[in-house]
Amino acid sequence: MPDSAAPLTLVTVPCLQDNYAFLLHNEATGQTALVDAPEAAPIRAELDRRGWRLDDILITHHHSDHVDGVAELRGGARVIGARADAHRLPPLDLEVAPGDTVTVCGEEAEVIEVSGHTVGHVAFHFPRSKLAFTADSLMALGCGRLFEGTAAQMWDSLLRLRALPPDTTICSGHEYTAGNARFAMSVDGGNPALQARAEAIRLARERDEPTVPSRLSDEIATNPFLRADDPVLKSAMGMADSSPAEVFAAIRSAKDSFR
Repeated sequence: MPDSAAPLTLVTVPCLQDNYAFLLHNEATGQTALVDAPEAAPIRAELDRRGWRLDDILITHHHSDHVDGVAELRGGARVIGARADAHRLPPLDLEVAPGDTVTVCGEEAEVIEVSGHTVGHVAFHFPRSKLAFTADSLMALGCGRLFEGTAAQMWDSLLRLRALPPDTTICSGHEYTAGNARFAMSVDGGNPALQARAEAIRLARERDEPTVPSRLSDEIATNPFLRADDPVLKSAMGMADSSPAEVFAAIRSAKDSFR
């Protein structure tokens, strides 16, 4: 008999050109949830292949490449998203706010404020299964562009995510990691952990293998956007006496113009 306390099964579903959606499944209860819905067809195909039916759809933020598949997929599923963003999300059955917990697939998920990329962006953390769905806030070797929020907001958001257990699996929204690695090497190329990870990423992409999800411990060691308070990186940026938020803003600005 399946163990209802076992970690949830995670399935990563490539969508569009470089997006990811994520399915969660509880083998004991048969419940299934989806985090973000860039497009319906590949998600529906994966559900059909496995014989799963959606019970919940969790939305991280309002951008079309994260919500366009919701209307086609929702059926009888409960759609969950941020109360602060409800006016520009698909119709919600459950509105949540940072600090809330919600039961999904039989497991308690924590709602985390991660504004920056957008205002109202949330992440969902499943402590028992050691999963965090960060979409376009914390990404593999990067973070999302600041389309709506400020650098200070994003830095605070990343600090909240960095405080999660290091063995947390980070499920982010895009396959941007190769480009992120090239940029990271331009600002932190003396970091041995980054050097090794950048090479592993290069080889994975040559084999057309995904680099998402990633491990939080690897992000802490190699992601420059999580290391804006690291004295070594601050010195490498020529900003030894600057605040971490200022260093983060400089790194984000440099990434925006990086080619």
